[in-house]
Parts: sequence; structure tokens; C-alpha cells
Amino acid sequence: MASGVKPRVKVPKSASAGDAITIKTLISHPMESGQRKDGDGNPIPRSIINRFTCEFNGQSVIDITLEPAISTNPYFEFEATVPEAGEFAFTWYDDDGSVYNDNKAIAV
Repeated sequence: MASGVKPRVKVPKSASAGDAITIKTLISHPMESGQRKDGDGNPIPRSIINRFTCEFNGQSVIDITLEPAISTNPYFEFEATVPEAGEFAFTWYDDDGSVYNDNKAIAV
């Protein structure tokens, strides 16, 4: 597990049914590509967030596969239509098998 990993999410607290809302996510993560070497010349193991998903009330909103060229602390901003009150579930998957979650509710 990478140290200091912290997901952050911004979702409006409320919206009208059928509104498109803007969602912003950021996860603090060092994102090591596996291409660099340490001071002794040994390769630094790859450690990246390789997948990000967002679901609303169990239905997929977005599913992104990330590659080693992704920047440190990946940020995503996207829109979602809110048909009803519910909860967004955000999940980040790490190369080492770690999974980071955050949930945000929205009222309609």
C-alpha cells in the first residue's frame, strides 16, 4: 500500500431531478511508473492507480483505466445526470491490490 494516499471528492449537496452536475475528484498518490532507478541503480517498482470508477446508486457513471504515464495525484472532473436522490460511490484501484473508496450522497 502506498503511503499517504488520500482521496478527495466534491459533489453538490443537492440538485434537481434530471440536472447534470459537475463532480471533481483528486487522489493524493505518488504514481511511480517503474521506469526510474533508485540511488543504487535498482529499478523502483511500479506503483500507480490503474483504475478509477464512479457509480450512482449501483449504476456505472464512469470507468477509467489509467496507464503509467498518468501524473502524480490524478484529478478527474466530469458531469453526471442525477435522476433521483442517492449516493455516488468512488473507487480507486492501486497496482498493489489496495482499493481506496469514498462515498458522497446527493439530495434531489
